[in-house]
Amino acid sequence: MRLALFDLDHTLIPLDSDHAWGQFTVSLGWRDAEAFSRANDDFYAAYKDGTLDIHEYVRFAIGAVREHGLARAQSAHAQFMEQVIRPAMTEQALSLVKRHQDAGDEVLIVTATNEFVTRPIARAFGVDQLIAIELETGADGEPTGAIRGTPSFREGKVARVEQWLADRGLGWSDLAHSTFYSDSPNDLPLLEKVHEPVATNPDDRLTAIAQERGWRILRLFA
Repeated sequence: MRLALFDLDHTLIPLDSDHAWGQFTVSLGWRDAEAFSRANDDFYAAYKDGTLDIHEYVRFAIGAVREHGLARAQSAHAQFMEQVIRPAMTEQALSLVKRHQDAGDEVLIVTATNEFVTRPIARAFGVDQLIAIELETGADGEPTGAIRGTPSFREGKVARVEQWLADRGLGWSDLAHSTFYSDSPNDLPLLEKVHEPVATNPDDRLTAIAQERGWRILRLFA
C-alpha cells in the first residue's frame, strides 16, 4: 500500500473550516456575534501556538449543533458548503488529491476538525477515507459535546492512522510509501512518521523546520 495523507485546514483549503463554520453560525443568528467571534478567535490562536485544549474546543465548536439539533445543523452545513467551502476549493488542491488517486495511492484526510464539519468537505474532494475528531452521541443520536475515542490532534493523528492501518492488518512497516501534507507544526508527530513529509502552505515555524530538515515545501495558494 502507498498512503497519501492530507491535513485539511490551510492545507487543502485556504481557511480553517471549524473557525469558518463558527462564523457562519453567527451569520445565521445562532450566536451572539461579538462574544462568539471573540471566543472562536481565541481558540484559533491557541491552536496556532500549540496550546489548544481540544476537548474544551470541541464542546464549544459543536454548541450550535447541540442547540439547534443535528437535522437543522445539517441543512445549514449544506449552505455553508455552497457559500464558503466550495468557492475556496482550488484547482491546485483538487488536482493534487486526484494525482495521488490516479497513481493508485490510498488517500486519507486526517484532520483535527470534527467529523460533522469535515465529512462533507472530504466528499467534495472525492475522498472517502476520513480521520477526524469523532463526536459522542446520546441515546437520541444528537452530539453530547464530548469526543469519542482518541482525538485526531497532534500525537493523536499518529494513533488514529495506526489504528486505521491495524484495522486492515497493516503497520507502518507494511507501507511501500507514505506521504503527509500539512501546514502546521501541530502535525509534527505525523510529519516525522511518514516516508515523505511535505510542508504545505506552511507557517513561518514549519517553514523553518522544513528547511532545516530538507523537507519538500509546497505552496498551493497564492
